[in-house]
Amino acid sequence: MKAIMVVGTTSHAGKSFLTTAICRILSRRGWQVTPFKGQNMALNAYVTLSGGEMGYAQAVQAWAAGITPRVEMNPILLKPQGNMTSQVIIHGKAIGVTNAADYYEKYFDLGWQAITSSLQRLATEFDMVVCEGAGSPAEINLKHRDLTNMRVAKHLKAATLLVVDIDRGGAFAHVVGTLALLEPEERALIKGIIINKFRGQRSLLDSGITWLESYTGIPVVGVIPWTELSLPAEDSLSLLEYRSKKTQTETKISIIRNPRISNFTDFDPLDAETTVAMKYVDLKDDLGYPDAVILPGTKTTISDLKALHESGMAAQLKDYIKAGGVILGICGGYQMLGQQVLDPHHLEGEEAEYPGLNVLPLLTTITAEKITRTRLVSSTFPQKGLPVTGYEIHQGVSKMIESNKEQFLPLFDDASLGIVNESQSIWGCYLHGVFDNGPWRRTWLNHLRHRRGLNSLPTGIGNYREQREIMINSLADLVEQYVNLSSVLPQ
Repeated sequence: MKAIMVVGTTSHAGKSFLTTAICRILSRRGWQVTPFKGQNMALNAYVTLSGGEMGYAQAVQAWAAGITPRVEMNPILLKPQGNMTSQVIIHGKAIGVTNAADYYEKYFDLGWQAITSSLQRLATEFDMVVCEGAGSPAEINLKHRDLTNMRVAKHLKAATLLVVDIDRGGAFAHVVGTLALLEPEERALIKGIIINKFRGQRSLLDSGITWLESYTGIPVVGVIPWTELSLPAEDSLSLLEYRSKKTQTETKISIIRNPRISNFTDFDPLDAETTVAMKYVDLKDDLGYPDAVILPGTKTTISDLKALHESGMAAQLKDYIKAGGVILGICGGYQMLGQQVLDPHHLEGEEAEYPGLNVLPLLTTITAEKITRTRLVSSTFPQKGLPVTGYEIHQGVSKMIESNKEQFLPLFDDASLGIVNESQSIWGCYLHGVFDNGPWRRTWLNHLRHRRGLNSLPTGIGNYREQREIMINSLADLVEQYVNLSSVLPQ
């Protein structure tokens, strides 16, 4: 199996974007190609058809390659959950919780075995693998225990591309410094440098490129201009820079930015709606009165619920609901809307129980068993009979309190997945990816629009994956136009 590796001088340099684009380019050229990221630290996760959990970015890359996502494409997933600990997921299954120091003592050998065995399995089906690194390959304090970058590149003898984000400044220093800190055998694998996110007149960069190529002995194989096109981010730091660029909108939706927000890729389809202005609201911000508020998923329900109460956001949410606002809780957000969250085995922390927002008649118990599965269900609200696909990722079981059951109705034909009140102002569900379903999303948005006397949007539309395909093709076209991949492709 031939291999390409994409590493970056920093986080957010453009590794995921390039890996995705290259997967699509090679797929269009007839290669049987698979993405790969040995170890990913992210709270945006996807569930495969077999029920395994993997990084959402690698799922997108699999779709770019024209194949079905599987856990071998991301054998190690670390999900931060507070107190400097992370849940460890290997080959799609959660196997423990650890801090950084203990992780490398307990899981390094097991992790490397998972990586090599996954690559062996992928090699039996694919003739090319496009690997994505993580962060920087030159972190001196971490290099000896880095499972993701040059260790994988050396194992595969991968032709490696080094990408740098010139928009943040210091690009030449980033490249030179990264190369200087690599071992000679690692540096020898770097076949090309890519300058990403360039703004301005290309000719003004030429002298710098000439110097860089002369100094490093490595060709600059591409200069990619700044683009507004973007793929799902892997961590919530990107939300700090999120700004809606739409000026003409009719519906305002606010999303609460929990400290440990997860699976915020759920909201990409909403952001793609031209009539929707989406805003992330920090806990100490003024909530205001948007058309709807979404309480998203979280890695640790009780700690984020505690943060809601202590910050005053819980009181704001209750006032918003009392004033007639619409709120939707997804996964951990769904659990928070209930009366109480119990953690009898202290799986999340010290608190054995904690009060919820008490707007849904739910009692949630955190359980050791993690539920991860794909789902195909039929809606009962906001319209009966709409097919809805998605996936569950949650630790905890929520049960309705009997005395209030008549006031709330199942959201889908599987009542365990969510409920809604009779006035359709309080919604809650366990289903990630619900907004990917175009007709359901538009029908839900029309519910918000009708409350304000706005006309309905057409509901006979495709699912978000069709828009995602257009975006992936556009990114691939961009890379094909501005990057010469011949240095990393077999001749």
